[in-house]
Amino acid sequence: MNILKFGNEGARLSLIQPVDEHDLESMGTELLLLRALTDKDFSLTAVKVDNWNNDLSPWKTLPIFGREGFGGGADAFLMELLALTEEPEKTYIIGGYSLAGLFALYAAYKTERFSGVAAASPSMWFPGFTDYMRAHEPSRGAVYLSLGDREEKARNHVMAAVGERIREAHALLEEGNVGCTLEWNEGGHFKDADRRTAKAFAWVMERV
Repeated sequence: MNILKFGNEGARLSLIQPVDEHDLESMGTELLLLRALTDKDFSLTAVKVDNWNNDLSPWKTLPIFGREGFGGGADAFLMELLALTEEPEKTYIIGGYSLAGLFALYAAYKTERFSGVAAASPSMWFPGFTDYMRAHEPSRGAVYLSLGDREEKARNHVMAAVGERIREAHALLEEGNVGCTLEWNEGGHFKDADRRTAKAFAWVMERV
């Protein structure tokens, strides 16, 4: 597990973000945007994901696009991340973009270690995920959800369900008395990932 640390390691707020190479390339911009959005002191631990479709997926499912399926390795990867959250004086927030955003939300149903979830444009189209949410209780931390306003216009019929699914997820969290919001951004899935992630973390940081 490749770990990169940013910010003030002594800060109370500790952000945990699973990342890929693209996320790392824009991490400097994300940090600048985050500091512009909040005056809260923080550290950010970026954890490089070895196998995106395996490590971040809650359970196995067939390919949705391309030839690679999803391996269902999220539980094992979450156990690795929890080893980074063992300082009781710190407040931990988990977040990420795309499938990492879905993983962050999944973590809220598996552990109470995180006080907040920053799920930017999460892959809510993932088969069976809102059914899982309906059948399980999340932790009561703050949850931020967002989506681009063109994401539900995808040609892939599975991915096009993302809008309906994220509205459903937001409603389920509200029904469960979880402090949450759903924000719509301009554009498709690949627009402004660094800005959307920074906005997600900043919203949660102000509420934990």
